[in-house]
Amino acid sequence: MEISGIISAIVIGIVVGTLGRLVLPGRQRIGVLWTIAVGIVAAFVGTGIAAALGVADTKGVDWIEWLIQIGLAAAGVAALERYKARG
Repeated sequence: MEISGIISAIVIGIVVGTLGRLVLPGRQRIGVLWTIAVGIVAAFVGTGIAAALGVADTKGVDWIEWLIQIGLAAAGVAALERYKARG
């Protein structure tokens, strides 16, 4: 993976993490760095799932891939919030 791919993955991770956090109701008590980390992981995993389903490369905007990534980010933020609340 080239440096431009890594940078774009981080930028996409920031966007996906932020959108995943915004779809959750209420306030989440996790930091910005955790949101970015969850977003980056969700972006990578979501792309893998979309590729496995055959919807990763479509004409135009890959809406299904974005929805998968945002859903994974929301689940990740919610899981991290619950984990931090217990600990």
